[in-house]
Amino acid sequence: MKRFRLTNNNWDEAIKEAVKVLNEGGLVVYPTETCYGIAVDATNERALSKLLSYKTFRGSKPISVAVANREMAERYVEINEMAENIYKNYLPGPITVVSMSKGVLKPPVVSKQDSTGIRIPDYKFTLKLIESFGRPITATSANVSYKPHPYSIDQLIKDLPKKSESLIDLFLDDGELPKNVPSTILDTTMNTLTVLREGKLKFEDAILQSTLLEEKITKKPEHTSDMGESFTKEYLKDLEGSVVIALSGELGAGKTQFTKGIGVGLGVEELVNSPTYTIINEYEYGSKVLAHMDTWRLMDEDDLNRSGLIEHLEKGNIVVIEWADKFYQELEGICRQKNIPMYKVTFKYISLKEREIKIYGTN
Repeated sequence: MKRFRLTNNNWDEAIKEAVKVLNEGGLVVYPTETCYGIAVDATNERALSKLLSYKTFRGSKPISVAVANREMAERYVEINEMAENIYKNYLPGPITVVSMSKGVLKPPVVSKQDSTGIRIPDYKFTLKLIESFGRPITATSANVSYKPHPYSIDQLIKDLPKKSESLIDLFLDDGELPKNVPSTILDTTMNTLTVLREGKLKFEDAILQSTLLEEKITKKPEHTSDMGESFTKEYLKDLEGSVVIALSGELGAGKTQFTKGIGVGLGVEELVNSPTYTIINEYEYGSKVLAHMDTWRLMDEDDLNRSGLIEHLEKGNIVVIEWADKFYQELEGICRQKNIPMYKVTFKYISLKEREIKIYGTN
C-alpha cells in the first residue's frame, strides 16, 4: 500500500503510478468533486471481484463507472437523445447517467436490467488519469458499506476495516475535499428522465387545482425565451410585491431559457445564467431584483431556509425557482404564510428540440 500526496508538480508521476496499479488489477483511491472514490479497471472481472470484497457488502446494487469524455462512454453504453442532452449540458459534473449497456462490460458494473451508470468527474486530475489509462474505472465512493462518504484519506483509513485497508494498493491523496453531496443518478434508459425528487406529487396535486393559463410547444430555445418574456409582460410587469414562479421539468427542458425571457421582459440587462452552483443569482432591473434560484444541490429544508429565498421574498423581489417540485410543500407553506402568489410552469421534453410548456395560475 502506497500513499501519494498530490501537488501541482507531480501529477504525471502520480498518474503513471496509478495506471500501473490499475493495469495490474489493483485498487486505487482517488479524489473527485464529490468525495474520494475507489477505482479498479472496470473491464477487468478479477479486479471487480476484488473491489466487491473491499466494499464488504453491496447486495445486487450495480457499480457506476467513470470515463474521460462522451466518446469513451459511447464505447460502452447506448446514448439516446435524453442522455445526449445531459452529456452536452451538464457533464463533467456530479451526475451519473444510466444508459443501456452495449454488452462490453460485465456485472457488477452492469445491472440486472443491462444498464450502466456513467460518470464524467468534474476533477481535472481524475479526468487526466482516466484519459491516460484509456479505459473506464469504477466510480463508487471509497467507503465500505454503511460507512460515511470520505472527504479525506485520514478519515477513510480511520473508518476502514483492516481487511479492506489491506486490499488498497495506492492512495492518491489530494487533502481535504469540499463536503459536496454524492452524484445525482439520472436514468435515461427509456429516453425519459427518471429522478426521485421530494415534493413531486405535491406539485402535481397543486397543478390539478390550478388554472391553465397558457400551453405551447416550442421548437427552438429562442421560442422558450419568448414565452417567458410574454408571460412577464402579461402577469409580472406591473406587479407590486413578491411573486414566486415555480418551474418543474427535466434537465435541459428549458427552465433557464424561460427565465432568460423573464429577465428580458423585466428589463434586466445582464445575461441570465443557470444558478445550479450558486443556488441564487441576482439581477437588478430598476430599483428591484429578479432572484433566479435552483434547488438542485439543496439537501433539506435547512438548506432551503439558509439559501436566501426568504430574504428575497421579504424584500418584495420576483423569485424564479428551478426544480421547485423538490421542495414544493415547503415553498407552498412559505407563500401561504406570507400571502405571496405563486405561478407554476411545467416543462416537458418531447424531442431534442421540442418542449411542451404549460403555465398555471396562482390559485
